[in-house]
Amino acid sequence: MNCSSLGKRILLAIGCMTLAAAALAQQGYPNRTIKIVSPYASGGSSSALARLLAERMSQNWGQPVIVDDRPGGNTIIGSEAVARSAPDGYTILWQASAHVINPLLFKTPYDAIKDFIPVGTVGSTELMLVVNPAVPLNSVQDVIAAAKAKPDSLNYASTGVGGPPHIAAELFKSMTGTRIQHIPYKGVGPAMTDLVGGQVQIAFQTPAAALQFVKTGKLRALAISGDKRLPALPDVPTFAEAGLSNFDVKFWFGVFVPAGTPKDIVDKLSAEVARIITVPEVVTKLDGAGLLPFTSTPVEFAKLVQTDSIRYERLIKEAKITAE
Repeated sequence: MNCSSLGKRILLAIGCMTLAAAALAQQGYPNRTIKIVSPYASGGSSSALARLLAERMSQNWGQPVIVDDRPGGNTIIGSEAVARSAPDGYTILWQASAHVINPLLFKTPYDAIKDFIPVGTVGSTELMLVVNPAVPLNSVQDVIAAAKAKPDSLNYASTGVGGPPHIAAELFKSMTGTRIQHIPYKGVGPAMTDLVGGQVQIAFQTPAAALQFVKTGKLRALAISGDKRLPALPDVPTFAEAGLSNFDVKFWFGVFVPAGTPKDIVDKLSAEVARIITVPEVVTKLDGAGLLPFTSTPVEFAKLVQTDSIRYERLIKEAKITAE
């Protein structure tokens, strides 16, 4: 046997051993701690949903599943951390529609499409127009009239440039021909604190963030997007009922892993997420947060990401939304 032949056999053996080790690791997945990176502030509704998912995954798989809150950069910091992590299924990204919106407004240090694999959706949420009770606005038409009578006299709080509340407010301004000042905050917590405190007047927020304040009278809800009223707030009209049709601002929450993660692991994660969403207790908690549970396969989620990227690019251009 010559050296060349021996070398080829050694390389082949090493290759087979590597493939076998990889297959064994996938079969045993998960066999250690899983980390879910939430690019949102700790204590917020988004982080709470990530913890709900982590708790159930840990119970079902018998392995620790922790949530690593990495807020900042309009969710870019946490997303980058996952993009740069090992593609082994042990680092997961918990994200919302901001995942596809960010690259349309900012120069991100990753490719939102190529650097991630969509695992599955958890749910979707509409947005509510809410106001501080001290503000004499009782309907969507009141907001439009006030904004037109005195341009820039009203202001709205967002959770950051390019986030769902910002996109929704700018779409509202574009559709109604109004001018309302944008006051961006670093996360939902500070934004809601100042809205409830009266430092800002209105906001477009998810039911998860605003529902508790509306029910206790600390905020007043004027309308909700979507084609149905929220069961938790049956007296609050839809935007269509309030005279503003085609106000479509539904956003989703979902799970991603780094590109290169083996398909077997992606499929196992996707099946687990889908199973968790069907648990009655989880459905009740999601409903209480104003989140409509819905599942999708990795292929279906990938198509949604692509579709939304095109949709929001068009919306951002039409509404002339910028990062400034």
